Amino acid sequence: MANSAEIDSRAGTYRATAARALTVAALLAGCLAAASCSDKTDSAPPAAANGNVRLSPEQRQNVRLFTVVSAKFHRNTETTGVVDFDNDQATSVLAPFSGPVSRLLVGLGERVKMGDPLALVDSPDFAAAISTYQKALATAQTNRRLADLDKDLLEHNGVAQREAAQAETDAVNAEADRDAALQALISLNVNPQTIDDLRAGRPVRHATAVIRAPIAGTVVEKLITPGQLLSGGTTPCFTVANLSRVWVMAQVFGSDLNAVSPGDPAEVTSGIGSDTFPGKVDNISALVDPDTRAVAVRVVVDNPKQLLKKQMYVRVSIRSVVESEGLLVPVSALLRDDENLPFVYVAEADGSFARRHVTLGFRAGEQYDIADGLKVGDQIVVAGGIFVQFMQSQ
Repeated sequence: MANSAEIDSRAGTYRATAARALTVAALLAGCLAAASCSDKTDSAPPAAANGNVRLSPEQRQNVRLFTVVSAKFHRNTETTGVVDFDNDQATSVLAPFSGPVSRLLVGLGERVKMGDPLALVDSPDFAAAISTYQKALATAQTNRRLADLDKDLLEHNGVAQREAAQAETDAVNAEADRDAALQALISLNVNPQTIDDLRAGRPVRHATAVIRAPIAGTVVEKLITPGQLLSGGTTPCFTVANLSRVWVMAQVFGSDLNAVSPGDPAEVTSGIGSDTFPGKVDNISALVDPDTRAVAVRVVVDNPKQLLKKQMYVRVSIRSVVESEGLLVPVSALLRDDENLPFVYVAEADGSFARRHVTLGFRAGEQYDIADGLKVGDQIVVAGGIFVQFMQSQ
């Protein structure tokens, strides 16, 4: 049996052997780690400072740069609008007299000329106006004859001056009443032939009141039915509009108002087919809509095929005739972060790419005016930005 000295000697030998083994293992691990780090360094560039992205020469071939310069452009304002009638060429036809509708003469969508009959009405107002004119006409003729007779007698001292003057006054008053009665007939759209018959003393058949078109255009609304009782001067009967030209009421908000002026060309898109309609800004409202906080901008648009209908929603693009100057960059350069804020990648002097947030101004075609965040001479990524963003996220 070994004594205690031999046991201590063997234990010491074992401990020395274990220590050497641990030292060798540590050295091997260090070498392997160093080799691994060396291989990794050879395959990817070192990380740039401040969180910038550094790409290898091979990776940079997938990136295209654009140098920011100051450029002149015309601002485009993109918005929506609603189609309305051209109120300079559209009118609501009110009943000029009271009475029940006896017959409708036109239908919706029918084109009419100014003066064409739209409906017939059995109107006591119409009959009363004809009767009043007949009486006024007869009274004026009689009083004029008496005044002429007194004038002739006055020249032969057959009547006093006062009586002749009174006869002339009566004749003038009667003629004024006749003219007023005639204007009443004209305002009621009485047929001119009927008026000629009354003047000539010819008998007039039972004249039916006629509602006539005040302008040429298309019947776009029919608001009455046969038998309906009309109230003169208040009951709307039809709407007649010239549809070859319409208004588009575009909604422009405060930030875009300084880019819109009367006379600016505009383009309207309905979304139905590929047709676009050229127009021109005609008026800018002086009031702000209290609900939307937008300002109504009236665009006059030619509508030869009548494809634009009232109350149709459309897209409106207004191009300012005033030239502006700013820093324009391609739309492809712009990316969005997690908070949906726009940014671009700018090439730094050390070869890395830095993320820089920008403030967008007006859009001009496929370019954006950058209001803040860039300066002239900056080089930004316009192709391969998504790849750079991916590399930054690694």
